[in-house]
Amino acid sequence: MSVEGAAAPSAGQKLTRWCCSGLQDPLQIERDFSEALPAEMSVRIFGELDVRSLCRASVTCKHWNDIIEGSDHLWRSHCLTGLAVCRREVNGDRLDGCSWKVTLVRNYRKGCVKRRWLKGRYSNIRSADELPANSMCPLDVETWGEILEAELER
Repeated sequence: MSVEGAAAPSAGQKLTRWCCSGLQDPLQIERDFSEALPAEMSVRIFGELDVRSLCRASVTCKHWNDIIEGSDHLWRSHCLTGLAVCRREVNGDRLDGCSWKVTLVRNYRKGCVKRRWLKGRYSNIRSADELPANSMCPLDVETWGEILEAELER
């Protein structure tokens, strides 16, 4: 029965009710959704997190860590959405047998450095002494070529 003037339940609330309908203790979802829901649902929820939040969630508890570390898909999607520096490095890491998480971690800092350079953050620096410590890291020739082209266009 609905109360007059009350808002209709959202899709998320309906999904939560449906998922919890089979629980013996409906409050179990409030303690730890990942133990109450099927693993696939937990992976979908964790899939909505950004990289930093995903890393933080993985150290929250052993159960969350097991789910996050056990799902290469979570790391793959972040790795392929532009956080890696270039396709060559990602492909090289994958050919070497690295997991998607290791590939992402190995290339994350490089991706941040590349984005800052491409945005022109260091365009007005006159000498190497003026470069901030976090502005440099080993990058491949293609990446430096892309950065130099962007600088020449400014």
